[in-house]
Amino acid sequence: MTGTELKNQWSLCLDFIRDNVSESVFDTWFSVVEPVSLESGELTIQVPSPFVYEFLEQNCLNVIKAALIKVFGKGTRLVYSILTDKENNINQNVSSANTLSNNIKGTADSGNKAPSANDAPLVQDLNPQLDPNYSFENFVEGISNKLARTAGETIALNPAGSAFNPLFIYGSSGVGKTHLATAIGRKVKELHPEKRVLYVSAHLFMVQYTDAARNNTVNDFIHFYQSIDVLIIDDMQELSGYTKTQNTFFHIFNYLHLNHKQLIMTSDRPPKDMKDLEERLITRFKWGLVAELERPDLNLRKEILRDKTRRDGIQFPEPVIEYIADKIRDNVRDLEGVIVSLMAYSTIYGKEVDLNLTHEVIDKSQHHEQKPITIESILTKVCDYYNIDESSVQSKSRKHEIVQARQISMYLAKKYLDFSTSKIGAYIGKRDHATVLHACNMVRDQIQVDKNFKADMENIESGLRC
Repeated sequence: MTGTELKNQWSLCLDFIRDNVSESVFDTWFSVVEPVSLESGELTIQVPSPFVYEFLEQNCLNVIKAALIKVFGKGTRLVYSILTDKENNINQNVSSANTLSNNIKGTADSGNKAPSANDAPLVQDLNPQLDPNYSFENFVEGISNKLARTAGETIALNPAGSAFNPLFIYGSSGVGKTHLATAIGRKVKELHPEKRVLYVSAHLFMVQYTDAARNNTVNDFIHFYQSIDVLIIDDMQELSGYTKTQNTFFHIFNYLHLNHKQLIMTSDRPPKDMKDLEERLITRFKWGLVAELERPDLNLRKEILRDKTRRDGIQFPEPVIEYIADKIRDNVRDLEGVIVSLMAYSTIYGKEVDLNLTHEVIDKSQHHEQKPITIESILTKVCDYYNIDESSVQSKSRKHEIVQARQISMYLAKKYLDFSTSKIGAYIGKRDHATVLHACNMVRDQIQVDKNFKADMENIESGLRC
């Protein structure tokens, strides 16, 4: 293949990638990548630094491999040519991780199939779905998370052998709930390799149950989950309003607890504040330990920043660390996001990481003094975006554009506000609880399959947060 032909093929890959990542990610990370060669089914691409390679490998590998399969076909191997010495133009070739299958997330076979007890009869056959980037080693301890972390370490030593069963971890977005829950699971696998450990989001659990009910395989679904030794369910609030899924989880919970299996759950709110969830489930969530992950205090934010930069092999000036910790106060995810942005700006544009660059990056990436999101602001933003009168959304109109705006408003209210579905329905169009649940499902599903609709939702949500 000639150089021109390779560039044309790579352009097709970039077109696919552009459609499946945000504009900022594409402009920052893919604009600096160049194709080098395609030989014997091995595509080599050049990246300008080890940091760019690590970011692409850790965060964009799925979409890159999907693009390669689409353009070059299955079996294409990916190699990075990393510029390690700019002055002498020295490159190092590194092969991409080959652990991913050709079933890329988001394609027809997306892993949503309801599990069967026969799917993984042996421990080594069960994929625990634990993110390798989350561990106790990189979970920085502070006053705000000490109780939950200590309980997690105790569980890892002796699953289901402590008073912390179940462990219910709650806190606002980005404070480390998923990180801690995953770290527990990974430590259990390290210390007790014979244990069957499984991490699953509540939404995926619900999708799997729906699939099982449709295919008349609910018994297989239940038996599979009853075979787990340590079950980690993330974002339990997602089960709110889904009575049949809750009933099934109730029976699974009872079986696992009675048979001395460990349950770990996370949520964005404590059990007592979970709306549209059966009381018998809420009661069981309180049987063990309910632990809050609070927003990190100033000292913990500094330690998180130091730990993140140390693990990435870099060192930021202390005034930069202090400035970031002072400005970014809500969650760990935003702190780490600023570090990534600073490293990207420094690497790609050759700028020194100092206070001036830090000011620039934070001013661009953070919205200061955000207005609180209300149901009124959601309705206004959605209606303005689609050029629809708010009175139309509140009416009984069944026109497609009106219904869509109404459903989006319900979905956003459910996502951003601590309202029950009944309360949301009362505010928006005087609809009932079931209509709101249907609307949320419709919007969530359309985001998954319609890239234009997904872009619309991102624009609306971006406007809400301004």
